[in-house]
Amino acid sequence: MKKSFYFVTFLPFVLILSACAQASDCFREDVFCAGLVTDVLGIEDHGMNQDTWAGLQDAKASGVVDRVEYIESNDTRDYEKNIAYFAEHGYDVIVTTGVGMSDETLRAADLKPDTVFVGINQPYAEVRPNIIPVTFAEDQMGFFAGVLAVRISKTQVVGGVCETSGIDSMWRYCEGFRAGAAFANQQTGQNVNVLVTYRENEDRDKLFIDEAWGYAAAQGLIQRGADVIFAAGGATGQGALRAASDAQVNAIGTERDQGEALAESGSGVVTSILGSASFEVQNVLRLLRDGNIYQTRLSQIKYVPLNQKFPENLTQEMDTLLLALWIGEIKTGVTFEKP
Repeated sequence: MKKSFYFVTFLPFVLILSACAQASDCFREDVFCAGLVTDVLGIEDHGMNQDTWAGLQDAKASGVVDRVEYIESNDTRDYEKNIAYFAEHGYDVIVTTGVGMSDETLRAADLKPDTVFVGINQPYAEVRPNIIPVTFAEDQMGFFAGVLAVRISKTQVVGGVCETSGIDSMWRYCEGFRAGAAFANQQTGQNVNVLVTYRENEDRDKLFIDEAWGYAAAQGLIQRGADVIFAAGGATGQGALRAASDAQVNAIGTERDQGEALAESGSGVVTSILGSASFEVQNVLRLLRDGNIYQTRLSQIKYVPLNQKFPENLTQEMDTLLLALWIGEIKTGVTFEKP
């Protein structure tokens, strides 16, 4: 084994190669290397891949890691071979992004026990000593969106559109949204109506890619008076955000910077709430460089700055809310798994 890491369990409060470097150097004891394998959205996804890569670059700039590279996956069938490339070239840490790469990461960890794997947004039922799962609190992101939706609604009706509630992360997003709206109602004395729609009993082959359903679901909520739409669930959620933009109502995204990702078709997106992958990957690499590893990581969340049409005191209010959620001063009341 090239380097030794000490593994402890701790739950805190929380094929395109990027450069033509000599990968063989990564076998050296004094060279600490980290490689990123993106999912099919690529490195410029305005989300997890891009943010993780920024964290790796910052870690290199600060001297935490000596070499960082990435490989973009063009197809899901690329995942295994792209992970294997870094493992075979002596990389100490291999970072993979998204729940869609969980199985490949798990298999690679079994095949390469001397390599550390970091799974961004990859919760695991099975524990491996050389896998660090980094997850984000979807309930907190939804809660944040629910509070914001109530604060900016003029019709006193807000709506949430999520992929099937049979997927725990989607359930946490939309139930968090419902809880956040209820919290804001209680705090302000308002009675904003909260409408939530899940993509239930639909074609399983269209999970996360049913944009037409998302669009229609948001349209239905807007027809019922909703003037703020929150959406989650890949392209399914993006369909809802497009519908909101077409209807000229405000929208709140998640999973990535949806305003940037959707461009003109996402003109109604006032902000997006994201997991801070950049911040977390730097922390993990620093711990590993020091010879330590924390087995489970719950990362901080952040949001894209609010549109300038909103008053500055609203931004200050949302900043305070974000901190209160992070330190546990405010609880969402949403369980990790759907009951």
